Amino acid sequence: MSTVDKPPDDTPDRSRPKDDAHAGSGMGRESLAEMSLIEHLTELRHRLFVSVAAILVGTIAAWFVSQQIYGVLLLPVTRALESNAATANEGGIAVLALTEAFIVYVKVAATAGLFLASPVVLTQMWLFIAPGLYRRERLYAVPVTFASVMCFLGGAAFGYSVLFPVMAEYFINMGASGNFRPMLSANALFGFLLRTLLGCAVIFEWPVVVFFLARMDILTAGTMVRGFRYAVLAIFVIAAVVTPSGDMATQTILAAPMLGLYGIGIVVAWVVQPRTK
Repeated sequence: MSTVDKPPDDTPDRSRPKDDAHAGSGMGRESLAEMSLIEHLTELRHRLFVSVAAILVGTIAAWFVSQQIYGVLLLPVTRALESNAATANEGGIAVLALTEAFIVYVKVAATAGLFLASPVVLTQMWLFIAPGLYRRERLYAVPVTFASVMCFLGGAAFGYSVLFPVMAEYFINMGASGNFRPMLSANALFGFLLRTLLGCAVIFEWPVVVFFLARMDILTAGTMVRGFRYAVLAIFVIAAVVTPSGDMATQTILAAPMLGLYGIGIVVAWVVQPRTK
């Protein structure tokens, strides 16, 4: 008994996903890489390890020149002391505990290490969130990382070269006018300087924050324009907190660039916010 070959079945295979027809033409929607919780934690651990290692290397390198760095950082204070006739011969910077000088130099080295490692740290942050982005969004990696580093370092430079000298001169003159002899604690003085530098560095990251909020469609340029008057009020409140001096001039010195950053944020939001079709 012979076997008759069955004709080929032309019925389409309904078990095949519909998107396969578009796979070759690139018409299907891009799928994101999926990671388990353990894989996320492993990736986070790796990024934290690289960031901490970079900060540690920068701290060790800065330790050998920590005294010189501290001297440069305190130039605005020493100049303010020398320019005031009442404090030129009597004022100075003192250590009030046996280990205070050592602690100050450790803090200086750690701070310098953080700033030296900031490009690596910000890059690791971006690499951690990059797998959750589409290919087109990952194209922003280089410009966003570069902008983050420049904003961070630019804010610190502004705090040191513009804001801190004004504040140092204001407070030293206030003490001299009250017949106080300024004997400034080295540790307390560096803590004040560090808060000023980091505060300005974080504030200057505002355009980068706006970039992510606009890409997630949480914040739009129109919303920022409509809320400008409230932003002005909030900016001057933040400036008053960051600059504890009571004069309006010092607060305006910080508020002016913050207003400029808000304007840059409006432009950034308008450029990167999703367009409705």
